[in-house]
Amino acid sequence: MRKLQVQGVHHISIIGSTRQSAIDFWEGLLGMPFLFEQPNLSRPDENHLYFDPGDGRLMTVFTDESRQDANKPAPREIGCVEHIAFNVSKATHNQVAKRLEERKIEFIAHDRGFMDSIYFRDPNGLKVELACYKFEAPEGIREADILMRAYQLRVARGDHHIVDEHLADAIEELVAENRKSLSR
Repeated sequence: MRKLQVQGVHHISIIGSTRQSAIDFWEGLLGMPFLFEQPNLSRPDENHLYFDPGDGRLMTVFTDESRQDANKPAPREIGCVEHIAFNVSKATHNQVAKRLEERKIEFIAHDRGFMDSIYFRDPNGLKVELACYKFEAPEGIREADILMRAYQLRVARGDHHIVDEHLADAIEELVAENRKSLSR
């Protein structure tokens, strides 16, 4: 049976409360430019706001002025979204905790071995993650390829989780495979 081959995330849509609440969070806190809005063509009582999460793709929010912010965690059940993760630079990541504290927004920070993550919630309880890899991918090598190779190295070595050594060795191997050298 043939696959339907995807080529990346096109957009993410969430259910929000009011127009202003969405703008305050997605642009005001996370810096995603508010690009445009239009009526939700499937539900005439809702508006549809479009934001740029930084890669030129779209983050969209359905709003309705009759709704209020939920201010409670979104459900974590089978079929529900656990969280949405956005990429940030290491410099920005180093400022996230301070800036969330200034706004009195609760958060949790985690070292994931291959990346650093900070989690917090939007006004409607959706968990949002700001993450940055602990490595930079060399030109022509994708982050996903580095992570797959680091995983293979971790498993082969019997280690618990990916750490800096796996990442560095994965990058070294992938560069050697993908770049020509007269000495080889």
